[in-house]
Amino acid sequence: MISQDIANTIVDPRAYAEEKPIDEAFAYLRKEAPFAKAQPEGFDPFWVVTKHADILEVERQNDLFHNGDAAATLTPIDVDRKVRELMGGSPHLVRSLVQMDNPDHMAYRRLTQAWFLPQNLKKLDARIRDIAKVFIDRMADMGGECDFAKDVALYFPLHVIMEVLGVPEADEPRMLKLTQELFGSNDPDLNRAGKENPTFEDGLAAMQATIGDFITYFNAMTEDRRANPREDLSTVIANGQINGQPLDHFAAMSYYIIAATAGHDTTSNTTASGLWALIERQDQLKRLQGDLSLIPSFMEETIRWATPVKHFMRSATADAEVRGQKIAKGDWMMLCYPSGNRDEEVFDKPFEFRIDRTPNKQLAFGYGAHVCIGQHLARMEMRIFWEELLSRLKSVEFAGTPKLSQSNFVCGPKSIPIRYKMN
Repeated sequence: MISQDIANTIVDPRAYAEEKPIDEAFAYLRKEAPFAKAQPEGFDPFWVVTKHADILEVERQNDLFHNGDAAATLTPIDVDRKVRELMGGSPHLVRSLVQMDNPDHMAYRRLTQAWFLPQNLKKLDARIRDIAKVFIDRMADMGGECDFAKDVALYFPLHVIMEVLGVPEADEPRMLKLTQELFGSNDPDLNRAGKENPTFEDGLAAMQATIGDFITYFNAMTEDRRANPREDLSTVIANGQINGQPLDHFAAMSYYIIAATAGHDTTSNTTASGLWALIERQDQLKRLQGDLSLIPSFMEETIRWATPVKHFMRSATADAEVRGQKIAKGDWMMLCYPSGNRDEEVFDKPFEFRIDRTPNKQLAFGYGAHVCIGQHLARMEMRIFWEELLSRLKSVEFAGTPKLSQSNFVCGPKSIPIRYKMN
């Protein structure tokens, strides 16, 4: 059993905002207890999966290790009990691709998969470049100072996915606020109640209210797209069928919610982290600006470095064995992506940021059946953004202290004050 101190650290949202405590905890576990059980205060026990190879092994066996049988993210005992009471026994407030297993997972994934294939995304290239230029022009017009996380990185991917969904630009601030409330329920600056030290119960109440707001919004959009279909993703969801039947209401609303949140927040976090890393490493910034062909490898390193999704949970459908440990049917396990992306056996000097790192077997998008459906769109957005920004950026430095948000699920930079010069 993992020590209580480390067990409590790996579930503490503040540890992810401070970085050092979580990095040290995972480094210790990779070396001393790479696949071991933890029971933090207030949680059911679970296996902590910290090695790159073990995360891949669990993710590739999606029939043996399920997403949907228990909570798909770290959930305290009291909160899990309340969710099940609210949802008629289900541990999920939403049922998106993340909470599904086969055959439902593949059937629902197939509904929108074509939208996100590289060959189909090519038609968006010019439009995404236009959007990137708009935001970089805005940055140039801000007088040489801005908060890169709040003013630029947040809004560029948001606008892209909202355009894909068909959400009007006037509604984008509302979508951003709801996303931050959903993923930032434990952050003093982002949580819905504005509390300095929100409890997990506060987080649950906020999630319920936020999901309710999303559902109200997308109910209206569904009615509109059924009456007036368009060439957008919302029309696909509103009129989609699974096995010859229309999507049930809960599944459709969950589909909208994951597209409207995960579709931009992780890309925003990764983009912001990329500039943060370059400001701290001016030599690599200059090298990158001098050779834009390094953008793809820089981007993969940024994805590894940021790892915006910190974990997902799985549960065993039968007795199994991983890394010599006997896992019982029903056991819960935490896939620790930041740890896998710092695994010394896979990455040379993993705590160094290298724009030319190759190979780079980062696993921030997941692996196997549940690999991120939007990964190709995210890469396209970031590639275009960096091509446009790096060709215009003359100099950049911090104008204040950058800060990370507090969350043990999805988090990244919430503030990066910068001072800069642009062409």
